[in-house]
Amino acid sequence: MATPLSAAAVLAALRAEGVTVVEVGSWRTHNRAGHGAWGPLNGSIVHHTVTKGTASTVAMVRDGYAALPGPLCHGMIAKDGRVHMVGWGRTNHAGGGDPKVLAEVVAESYGTRPTPPTRGNSNGVDGNAHFYGWECENLGDGHDPWPADQYDAIVRVQAALCRAHGWSAKSVIGHLEWSSDKVDPRGFTMASLRADVAERLTHPASWNPSSNPSKEDTPMATTPDAVWKADIIPASAPPYANADYPKNKTWTASYALGSAVLTGRRIEAKVDALTKQLAALTALVKKG
Repeated sequence: MATPLSAAAVLAALRAEGVTVVEVGSWRTHNRAGHGAWGPLNGSIVHHTVTKGTASTVAMVRDGYAALPGPLCHGMIAKDGRVHMVGWGRTNHAGGGDPKVLAEVVAESYGTRPTPPTRGNSNGVDGNAHFYGWECENLGDGHDPWPADQYDAIVRVQAALCRAHGWSAKSVIGHLEWSSDKVDPRGFTMASLRADVAERLTHPASWNPSSNPSKEDTPMATTPDAVWKADIIPASAPPYANADYPKNKTWTASYALGSAVLTGRRIEAKVDALTKQLAALTALVKKG
């Protein structure tokens, strides 16, 4: 357990870790004070936003929406790797979760991942009191890519918190590992993220992994659905078992638009591939 970092202390920790921070308005005092405790803290939770577009995403996580007032996290990690700080103190990000998971995070006693949660928003313990929360700009459909700069920032943010508190990477969990009715983040596994955070913690905060340029310069491949489901979600759980999504018009509209764009891009890619194959066959026929 740990006393929450001050706003100044978290800024110093993030910047020491090489994170580019954007301070959004009066984020240092923007919180849900008076609606429950904040601290002692036991870890950090990673989320995805189910949105497209950095400006609208920052506005949404800062201000919230009718069913859930903001702020909805402490910082939003954008596609370009910049971290937009939108609140400090208690925020509406974790909701209810499994007390067994909380105990495992406190003790840092689990293996590659915590015990799958069986409790959620309606019957879980208050996660907003126990965790830092980080929303990450992504449609959460398993196809929207995680650019290398964004993923690197996620790793750096979590490492900064762990380093500041003396935690191991096992104090970092995904929302789906906390609550039985959540599926985020989707597109990479939390086990792989924790491994990258653990690796970073073996180096000084100023470390830059320049020896691995492919990871820095190319978008991170998304995790195939079969692998993702097997690693982080029980087979019996329905996809997107989250009552918040239908209520959130911004999320719903962004998801629909993003899905349409991604479908169009996949069709274009297939057409391009077929065009190249046809050109190659035509060339062979002409030679014959």
